[in-house]
Amino acid sequence: MLVKEIMTGSPRTVTPETGLLEVVSLMCLYRYSGLPVMEGGKMVGFIAEKDVLHKLFPTLEDMMADGLGSVDFEGMVGKYKDVVNLKVKDLMTNSVISVSPDDHILKAASTMVRNRFRRIPVADAGQLVGMVSLGDVHKAVFQENVAAGMAAR
Repeated sequence: MLVKEIMTGSPRTVTPETGLLEVVSLMCLYRYSGLPVMEGGKMVGFIAEKDVLHKLFPTLEDMMADGLGSVDFEGMVGKYKDVVNLKVKDLMTNSVISVSPDDHILKAASTMVRNRFRRIPVADAGQLVGMVSLGDVHKAVFQENVAAGMAAR
């Protein structure tokens, strides 16, 4: 089974200049864990939930100074208001890893697991054509193996 058979086509994208408030709103409202960043028709990055939340984590200096037990996590949550005033370019990952629509779905899954991604862009000749998630792969494998077997009974 190939990625193109299970991917979501025409994925939502953002630009490096998009405000993070818009991005986090899309993430929370539509349950996107990440979005491709496009500029001039080219994929130039990826912004993920972990990129946003990472800005709230204590720094190494915070942990070394007082120990993890004394870090003010509640106070750090309040920094979220500052984070959403940033732009995508301030937090996005610049090196984009993608899969091909002609890749086998388990190859795509192994790329995601190896890189600790929950979803990955699908690119054909450098052009973004879709997104595929671990959930898409799991659902396809389930349907092919379990659901098909149950229907045959």
